[in-house]
Amino acid sequence: MKKLAALLILVFTIGTTYAQEQDNGMAVDLRSSGKIYVVVAVITVIFIGLALYLFSIDNRLKKIEKR
Repeated sequence: MKKLAALLILVFTIGTTYAQEQDNGMAVDLRSSGKIYVVVAVITVIFIGLALYLFSIDNRLKKIEKR
């Protein structure tokens, strides 16, 4: 669990380090209207939901393996 958390932090840190500023029309429109925050929030909720789902499956499998 700690290794997975460390890996995720490392991946997100590296990803933001290499991010470059690009002048994308859609991104500029979303940012100017404030909707970019909604997009980021939705993506974050989806990733958190997937992570929780995978952890719950892992816990179930561990319980089954112990039996």
